[in-house]
Amino acid sequence: MTNFVDTWTEDLEHNLRVNFLRKDSVARQKLFWASKRGFDLVLGVLLLPVLIASGIVIAVLNPFLNPGPLLYRQERMGRYMRPFNIYKFRSMRSVSSRSRAAHDGLERDRITALGHLMRKLRVDELPQIINVLKGDMSFIGPRPDLYEHACEYAMSVPHYRERHSVRPGISGLAQVTLGYAEGMDAFSAKARRDDLYIRRAGFRQEALILWLTLVAVVRAAGH
Repeated sequence: MTNFVDTWTEDLEHNLRVNFLRKDSVARQKLFWASKRGFDLVLGVLLLPVLIASGIVIAVLNPFLNPGPLLYRQERMGRYMRPFNIYKFRSMRSVSSRSRAAHDGLERDRITALGHLMRKLRVDELPQIINVLKGDMSFIGPRPDLYEHACEYAMSVPHYRERHSVRPGISGLAQVTLGYAEGMDAFSAKARRDDLYIRRAGFRQEALILWLTLVAVVRAAGH
């Protein structure tokens, strides 16, 4: 799978300029962006029963394996660099105060037993279906960062601002090909990959990202 993804992304980068300048490619992109929101709404409504059922199961298990609130809300940077509140099933122990720098790694010591399983299967991301239906997010797009951290990245990471020209996604090209980003080099690579996603937007790329996301879920490849 890794070799396949590497080959695919190299092919995208190699053909970027040629395909982007072709008139038929531009026409397909216009059609893609025009229909993307409709797809998000239909899929979001279809997945609502999955969200509700998962919420009931997690609510029952929480007192034993993940004591605390069911949901977690956090301010992220969205389209046009505007803040919005993202929703997740809580997977970490709550703390009274927290100071985490922009390039600090994931606080794995705070992840609960149930939270670890939810992250592996990416079940913790399901409440973002609500964000999609509200118009804050899309199913596929650049993964949104914590707002205060994103403000720092926007000042120092090339191409980082451009990724906010579209709705952020529950999953995206950078996420399925690069994984969790830690450190400046990783965030720079992530920004370049998100910029590539926007410039190469189309049905084929969207379908492939969706497929790779499903594969990651089945393989329990979340972080």
